[in-house]
Amino acid sequence: MDNQKAPITSTTLNGITTITICRNEKKNAITRDMYSLLSDAFAQAETDKNVRCVFIKGHADYFAAGNDLADFLHHPPTDESSPVLRFLKNLTEFSKPIIASANGAAVGIGTTMLLHCDYVVLGPTAILKLPFVELGLCPEAASSLLLPQQIGYLRASEMILACETINAEKALDWGLANAVAENFDETALAIAEKISQLPLTSLVLSKKLLKRSNATAISDRLSVEAGQFVQRLHSPEAKEAFTAFLEKRKPNFQQF
Repeated sequence: MDNQKAPITSTTLNGITTITICRNEKKNAITRDMYSLLSDAFAQAETDKNVRCVFIKGHADYFAAGNDLADFLHHPPTDESSPVLRFLKNLTEFSKPIIASANGAAVGIGTTMLLHCDYVVLGPTAILKLPFVELGLCPEAASSLLLPQQIGYLRASEMILACETINAEKALDWGLANAVAENFDETALAIAEKISQLPLTSLVLSKKLLKRSNATAISDRLSVEAGQFVQRLHSPEAKEAFTAFLEKRKPNFQQF
C-alpha cells in the first residue's frame, strides 16, 4: 500500500513499518475505510517476521482530528466486526513496540491510540483532547481504564468529563509523552531505528511482560466501552451534538 494518495500509507524498511495518516484535506479525520486500512497495516506488521516495530505518524501540523463525524453518522459501528473496533483490537493486541510522533490536533481516537503506544514523541504545538462527553458519547479504546492509571483520576476527569484540551508540555509533565521535540518525526524515528536493531523475541516478550497485569482488563474495558459507545451513538444527545457540529452551531443539551 505505497500509493501516497491513499489516506493511510504503510511502508516497511529495515525492520520498521511506518504507518502514516495522510488525509490532509480533512486534518486526518478518520473514516470507516481508514480504520480498515489501519487494521490491515497492523495485522500485516504483526505477522511479518522482518518487522521489529511500528512507527505511526500524521501530518506535520495535525496528527488526527478524531472520527470523521459525517462518516460516523452514516456508518456507525454496530459490533466487534466494525472497522473501528477491529482496529482497536489489532492495536491493543499488537505484540511489537509501537512508536508514535504527533503534532497539532490529536482528538478523540487521535489521543486514545497514543495510550497504547510504547514511546510517544509530541511536537511543540500538539494538543490532546477527548470530546466524547461533548458529543453525547463515552470513552473508547479502554481510555477510561488507561488514562486514570497513567495520569491519575483527577487529571483523567479533567480530560474526559470537562473535555479540557492538554498541550504538549502538560502532556509531557503528566506522563502522556516521552518527549516534546521540534523535530518530532526524526526523534521518534531514531527510537524506532534503535529498537529495530534489537532481538525480536526479547522485544515481544518484554512488551508482553510490561502489559501482562493489564491485558485482561484492557480487553474487558474495550468490550464494555464499545457496547456503551454504540448505544450512545443512537442517543438523542449524540444526535443533537452531531447535528449541531454539522450545522456549525452550539448543541443544546438542556432539552434532555
